[in-house]
Amino acid sequence: MKTNRRNFIKKTAAGAAALGITSAFPTLHAGILGANEKLVCGVIGVNGMGFADLRAFLNQPGTECAALCDVDDNVLQQRIADVKEIQGTAPAGYHDFRKLLEHRGLDVIIIGTPDHWHTLPFVYAAQQGYDIYCEKPLANSIEECNLMERAVERYGNVVQVGQWQRSDPHWQDAIAYVHTGNLGKIRSVRAWSYQGWMKSVPVVPDSPVPGGVDYDFWLGPAPKRPFNKNRFHFTFRWFWDYAGGMMTDWGVHIMDYALFGMRPTAPKSVMSMGGKFAYPDDACETPDTQQAIYEFDGFTLLWDHGIGIDGGYYGRSHGVGFVGNDGTLVVDRTGWEVIPEPKEGNPTLERVPLVEGKGMGLENHMANFIAAIRNGAELNCPIEIAAGVARTCHLGNIAYKTGRRLYWEADRNRFLNDPGADSYLSPSYREPWSLPVL
Repeated sequence: MKTNRRNFIKKTAAGAAALGITSAFPTLHAGILGANEKLVCGVIGVNGMGFADLRAFLNQPGTECAALCDVDDNVLQQRIADVKEIQGTAPAGYHDFRKLLEHRGLDVIIIGTPDHWHTLPFVYAAQQGYDIYCEKPLANSIEECNLMERAVERYGNVVQVGQWQRSDPHWQDAIAYVHTGNLGKIRSVRAWSYQGWMKSVPVVPDSPVPGGVDYDFWLGPAPKRPFNKNRFHFTFRWFWDYAGGMMTDWGVHIMDYALFGMRPTAPKSVMSMGGKFAYPDDACETPDTQQAIYEFDGFTLLWDHGIGIDGGYYGRSHGVGFVGNDGTLVVDRTGWEVIPEPKEGNPTLERVPLVEGKGMGLENHMANFIAAIRNGAELNCPIEIAAGVARTCHLGNIAYKTGRRLYWEADRNRFLNDPGADSYLSPSYREPWSLPVL
């Protein structure tokens, strides 16, 4: 495929940024892409959300997919066929994301890999000047979040992270209500996810690597381990090598809105407890039951999750509750409502019955991303938002692992007098992979 003008300008600007001469080139937010010019993407990781993100991308006008990458050739070939059915032409297929990044004519990279594989493709794509849509959580550690933020600051890419509730109108309306101050002083925020459909993962023996799978590449920077189907595809998220369990899966979505409503900087301290209380003998490493409590200036934030049951707060399996002196606002994916505080039988706040959502968050989120590329629209979930939420969730998991209250020094990006907790901030990459230096 041809190298278009936009790609040339972007990559030239990225190269100049690497040399510290950014002022000679326009930023990527300046709307380089013409309104009638086709926006072409490549996707890295196409089994689950990566393909959902691609569908949302192709549902937008003036878009095309030119390349797919996956280490599982079985998945890759199926998705090539799926994309051909959607757009009429088959994209090229790659097993190594670095080869996809060399594919000529791309504008956008969508990253839908497991969490431990977000950082390297992201930084490489940023260095080459691509705009990026990256699945949540932003990264699998706090230092990786820091590196990805620095990459965008240096290279000026348009980046949207897949916390798509940021683009869902009923969530936005709920937060607008919170910001009116009608709830009175908000003293605590509850964020929770109880997922009854997520059941125990039975222990199975290690087995040969399935045909068509480059398992060593799938492991990438994670520790070398024999193949086990429980660590592969969807259930990877319950193993610390690759993800952070429910806290960084649903937690990133739900905690995002807790933080959005309160607009804090960073927590002052955090403590967490829980364990494998429901399924102590299953294959998962991450806790099926966990609570984390964060101390902010003027309020506390509680995270609470349970796998295998739906017993959440206010009769909802997931959501956020903003608890104010005059009432509580509760919001989840179905809608939002306001429950007045009784005030001795004379509430000072009018009840707001359920305002239902329309379930268009992902489509709206992708449209917002494309609008940012085409005309400089403000992103709903830029990297600084995603990094802050991911850090907050990782702090909860680090407190869980250490088993003690931790005090966070955000300005120094470390814990107060706690080198043991600090050891969890940055991952150790397995050779030949190494953590990017920026």
